[in-house]
Amino acid sequence: MSSLFVENDGPQPPQILKTPVEVYANLRLLQENRTPLLIHFSGRNARYQTYVVEISQEKGWIALDELVPNDGERLLLAGEPFSVEGFHEGVRIAWQNALPTHPGELDDARCYWIAVPTEMLYHQRRNAYRAQLSGPAISVTLSGKAIRKPLEGRLLDMSATGCKISMSGQIASGLQTGQVYDLSAALPIGNITTAVELRHLSYDEKLDLTFCGLRFHRLGGLPQRNIERFVYQLQREARRDQVSDRFS
Repeated sequence: MSSLFVENDGPQPPQILKTPVEVYANLRLLQENRTPLLIHFSGRNARYQTYVVEISQEKGWIALDELVPNDGERLLLAGEPFSVEGFHEGVRIAWQNALPTHPGELDDARCYWIAVPTEMLYHQRRNAYRAQLSGPAISVTLSGKAIRKPLEGRLLDMSATGCKISMSGQIASGLQTGQVYDLSAALPIGNITTAVELRHLSYDEKLDLTFCGLRFHRLGGLPQRNIERFVYQLQREARRDQVSDRFS
């Protein structure tokens, strides 16, 4: 089985995202959650705050909000290279820009258009307890606009931020990392349905199984509470079993 899933037990090593699907998915994440971004110009000490306010995938441009403090806008228009950094739920997302910046307007407010980065640093630094599942199989269904027919599988582990599933056969060619799908799982505490981002994908030829590492995407209140309750329940059971083994 692929070792790509080992990192789920703790903070991840930094990853460089290079596919357009992955880059745009993270830019949308920053925009939709209105995540503050820090701008740092090369060779200067000052930091400036902004936001992603628009994404034009057709033209390959993203719009940044006005900088705070606003003296940084002079540096933007002068074409000085800069780095962009944002943090979302324990994940650091960052990239470099050395291309010209173009001023514009959105909804009668000033903005600054920059080119979509060709690569982006993605660094998950937060620990999340990942509960391994045993006992009766928990069935899951992966679906969405990009999938012709819903895919049936089995839940292997789960944390508050994501899960791993397996599906029979070689179906990796029909899935794409960075894409957002819909996941339905029949948990013992009740069924949940939520959007998930495909982070890792591998096929084990010996087992004839496809493994998917999924990260919950814009998790709603009720599914989040149910998932946290389920993971906490599994964590308590695991600790109880460890204590029993210690004294048996």
